[in-house]
Amino acid sequence: MNVLVIGGGGREHTLCWKLNQSEQCDNLFAAPGNAGTADCATNLPLAVTDFEGIKTAVIQHEISLVIVGPEEPLVNGIHDFFLDDKDISHVGVIGPQKAAATLEGSKAFAKKFMFRHQIPTAAYAEFTAANILEGEAYLEKTPPPYVLKADGLAAGKGVVILNDLEEAKAELRRMLLEKKFGAASNKVVIEEFLAGIELSCFVLTDGKNYITLPMAKDYKRIGEGDTGLNTGGMGAISPVPFVTESFKEVIDQKIIRPTIDGLKKDGMPYKGFVFIGLIKVGEEPKVIEYNVRLGDPETEVVLPRLKTDLLALLTAVHEGRLNEVKLEIYPEVAATVMAVSGGYPEAYEKGKKITGLQNTKMVFHAGTRSIGDDVVTNGGRVLAATSFGENFSEAVNTSFKTLEKIDFEGMYYRKDIGFDL
Repeated sequence: MNVLVIGGGGREHTLCWKLNQSEQCDNLFAAPGNAGTADCATNLPLAVTDFEGIKTAVIQHEISLVIVGPEEPLVNGIHDFFLDDKDISHVGVIGPQKAAATLEGSKAFAKKFMFRHQIPTAAYAEFTAANILEGEAYLEKTPPPYVLKADGLAAGKGVVILNDLEEAKAELRRMLLEKKFGAASNKVVIEEFLAGIELSCFVLTDGKNYITLPMAKDYKRIGEGDTGLNTGGMGAISPVPFVTESFKEVIDQKIIRPTIDGLKKDGMPYKGFVFIGLIKVGEEPKVIEYNVRLGDPETEVVLPRLKTDLLALLTAVHEGRLNEVKLEIYPEVAATVMAVSGGYPEAYEKGKKITGLQNTKMVFHAGTRSIGDDVVTNGGRVLAATSFGENFSEAVNTSFKTLEKIDFEGMYYRKDIGFDL
């Protein structure tokens, strides 16, 4: 089988690395890929939203299965594009159709979905520029901290949490009136603040059946001790020590099953990954957000733990027979630590030469590219070093040792991943 992975980050390198291990995979392609995917797939210089270019590549390379990594092509309807084109409608696409992808494309849509299907989440209200005064009044009635979320896609930067009421009102004005996040903040969701510990739940569904993949916990803040600005993720561990079998059962009954059933009831076909961002409040799980694809850097700890052939799983999703596949998991703990560019998540430089990669294992490329024989930085988050261990401390420390072998100008990584566990 010939397979195409769309995307060019750490998630996509991990997908390619895992798919390349499958005996069912004949030829593997990545669009656009990066310096890491080039080691296990053929990179195609295509933008993730170049649907016509992707179609041409799918026909040319006789692709049977397309796995969509990032959210943007899904929210823009790449699955529908395939279904509506007779030349490629037979090709399997892993990722939901446009209607269901709105679960990530619109925070307000996702909140309505959760309330409609009685899925536990924070109380909320939504506002536009037309009723901004009502939004300010809502903030006045809401206890701090104040959680403001741009409704649309904002590259992971559309959430602001503030403790001061006047600052929150000013931020609401910046988002709605000054278009701080562009079209993404044409609407703003104000949420009740939930205090607890966060975790990431990954579900794979063919629209009827589903399996729950290993859970993970990621670390978003740039600074040690979870301080400083939010990032796309500085590291992750899997499994999560505080997720007991009984807590998993509660998550399944109260959140996962109602989510999959809700998609069916609402007539939204879904073949692919559902990322459910959870927070444990006391002993109860609540949903913070949905993503309609795998998360990053959680992918770098979840996929390495799969003993089951990933391509066999995804083929079963396409064919609607996920119930026939048994999920097997390696028992070891996995930890990944992200090395980022100096200055990230604010201004940073690209093009810094990376050395030491030849002496490492399980290093996934998030923001790299090749220039001749050199690999250089090409993003804020650059590399994720993943390791196994008997416990998370051992796994994390092994990842630290891996990163000590690697160097590029301005390289930074947190040395406390898992500190709170």
